[in-house]
Amino acid sequence: MSEEKAVQTRSQDQQPLIRVEHLKKYFQVARGKVLHAVDDVSFSIPRGTTLGLVGESGCGKTTVGRTLVRLYEPDGGKILFDGEDISKVRGKERRELTRRMQMVYQDPYASLNPFFTVGEIITEGLEIHGIGSDKKERMEIAYDLLEKVGLHREHANRFPHEFSGGQRQRVGLARSLAVNPDFIVCDEAISALDVSVQAQIVNMLVDFQQSMGLTYLFIAHDLSMVRYISDRTAVMYLGSLVEIGNVSDIYSHPAHPYTQGLLQAVPVADPDYEKARSGETVMAGEVASPINPGPGCRFCSRCPRATERCKNETPILRDLGGGHMAACHNL
Repeated sequence: MSEEKAVQTRSQDQQPLIRVEHLKKYFQVARGKVLHAVDDVSFSIPRGTTLGLVGESGCGKTTVGRTLVRLYEPDGGKILFDGEDISKVRGKERRELTRRMQMVYQDPYASLNPFFTVGEIITEGLEIHGIGSDKKERMEIAYDLLEKVGLHREHANRFPHEFSGGQRQRVGLARSLAVNPDFIVCDEAISALDVSVQAQIVNMLVDFQQSMGLTYLFIAHDLSMVRYISDRTAVMYLGSLVEIGNVSDIYSHPAHPYTQGLLQAVPVADPDYEKARSGETVMAGEVASPINPGPGCRFCSRCPRATERCKNETPILRDLGGGHMAACHNL
């Protein structure tokens, strides 16, 4: 794979495995107050590709991921998985869905059952979904997965507290892969790890995607990692998408002021360049409240281009060409 990302050569015209249409997820936080965590979000992910979802903490990235895999019930819109609306599936269909859609969580210390051995953690899903004829066969699957994620067979008899954060995340990845899923949500899966371990996990994700045909939603705030692993990138701000497009377009020609601010804030390993831009203001102003938001652009209070129209009219995603879309009145 080249530095520019060889997977960008994949076809973007295939039938999407995931299509999200006007997704909404709200939380009641107090009497008469509703947090608009995800508000009218739409995107698609072609099979075998990765969509990187970026934005500041609290923008709704994790809520999108958890709603996609139905850990949260959506309050509006559709989630189409392999062409079928899964927004309201129940019973047997829901269980089959949990096999095909998996999640790797942010915190490797909290996402593994401390009372289970690693072998039990990995084989639990196999037993639930009837994979493997008996316990011995399921353990052989667990052993094979442990070796694939860079651990050893003997680790199957240990408990999570005996491992480092990076090793626990490898166990979490093995658990997700065990049931042979089609789609995995990686929710800040590398943010709690050391930089060297982050690179190892990301390379592992790329290898598994190529060998197993996996589709990813890669949620992160590390823009360099998102650029490396993603085919397309979506930028989220206070519950809404403000820009989406191919990785090359987003990083080379960011259109939305918020995307430009995010990229401007990324540290650069060049002291002279950093000194030259040290006086620049990166997204000044106060963040608007996601509770009962009114009309207008939610980035308006921090945007250097804001006009009166921005305060009163909510912008919609507009195609800038080649599937590059941004929600801004001033483009």
